[in-house]
Amino acid sequence: MLASASPIDTPAYVASPRGFVTGGVRTLLRLEGFAAFAAALIVYAQVKFSWPAFALNFLAPDLAMLAYLAGPRAGAIAYNLVHTYALALALMLAGFLVGVPAAAAGGLIWIAHIGFDRALGYGLKYPTGFGDTHLGRSCRH
Repeated sequence: MLASASPIDTPAYVASPRGFVTGGVRTLLRLEGFAAFAAALIVYAQVKFSWPAFALNFLAPDLAMLAYLAGPRAGAIAYNLVHTYALALALMLAGFLVGVPAAAAGGLIWIAHIGFDRALGYGLKYPTGFGDTHLGRSCRH
């Protein structure tokens, strides 16, 4: 009996030689980003937080790109620190649990930003250069 190849063994799921994800895995990661973006928006709307505050703060995490002025390694570290979900989720949860709406709103905005970036294909940065991300080479920034 012939064993069929699992989806992770197919060429669409094999990482590229540069360490970037490709094919189906890249698509799944971008869809996951969109799901995080959509979920954050839905919760934000349900709690009835301020939409002007959302608009004002949505791009705030991208201020971390200023660290690239100190070099690609410092830039990648700063960018990745503010473009991972861990701190954003912690801020959101702390805000809801402790009863600080501004923190909860900030965490949701932050999660929405990260999800939006990932949905567009902007990934975590490698120290080799701003355009080198885990989702592939990006020259869009």
